[in-house]
Amino acid sequence: MSITVGDKLPGATFLKMGAEGPEAVHLGDKMAGRKIVIFAVPGAFTGVCTTAHVPSFIRTKAAFDAKGVDEILCISVNDPFVMDAWGESTGATEAGITMLADAESAFTSAIEMDFTAPPAGLIKRSARYAMLVEDGVVKVLHREESPGTCEISAGESLLAEL
Repeated sequence: MSITVGDKLPGATFLKMGAEGPEAVHLGDKMAGRKIVIFAVPGAFTGVCTTAHVPSFIRTKAAFDAKGVDEILCISVNDPFVMDAWGESTGATEAGITMLADAESAFTSAIEMDFTAPPAGLIKRSARYAMLVEDGVVKVLHREESPGTCEISAGESLLAEL
């Protein structure tokens, strides 16, 4: 059964680009004693992810900050090089959104948010969702029924729950 409100997120290690190349980022370090937003997309540089989902969190970043959110994490089943380039091209990095690669889909699979759509070339990808996490516990979770939709998982929808 996929992750739900009230569940504690499992430990996970993501990758992000650092000054010397890919660096490990431990989710436990990001969550401990903090309020974070995690949103996930089926793929970097894909249509709705680029034109709707990431921009919605760029638009709402300051409002999340004002509500006490310590950090916004964007997760995708891509490599850290792609996530870095995508963060730069969308303005997400400049806006202060942390772009993380779940390159092996380990976290996405562990929380059972993965799907496969061979006709679109999406294998073992993440469902589109957004969640508020406090000290590792899921407080709000918005999962889209279709990966091609960005409504309840948009920044504005999650912000309305806080």
